[in-house]
Amino acid sequence: MKKLLVLALMLTATLTFAQNKNAKASMEVDGVCGMCKARIEKACLNTKGVKFATWSIETHELKLIYDDRKTDVNTIEKQVLAAGHDVKGKKATDEAYASVHACCKYREDDVVDAHTPK
Repeated sequence: MKKLLVLALMLTATLTFAQNKNAKASMEVDGVCGMCKARIEKACLNTKGVKFATWSIETHELKLIYDDRKTDVNTIEKQVLAAGHDVKGKKATDEAYASVHACCKYREDDVVDAHTPK
């Protein structure tokens, strides 16, 4: 019985240390403007466990720092998709995409062209 208790304590300690309070990740997220940036970052920061989120308009890269004891990349992706923004390899639902402002319709060529510096 004593061996079982020691084994259980060792396993718990190993699992505790295996989790990362400051895990880092990045992903590609579609958008075109400052309003998109604010919406994407807000969706991430409203996810429990996300400590830092910044999205680049130029590169479309979303950089994250999060507590992987509280959340994971899939959960964060779901929040971004729910906010109406596509993540590399996954599309937001038509309903979520329809909720973004007209100037943020990143799937439309004329909107993208309007946000491209000339």
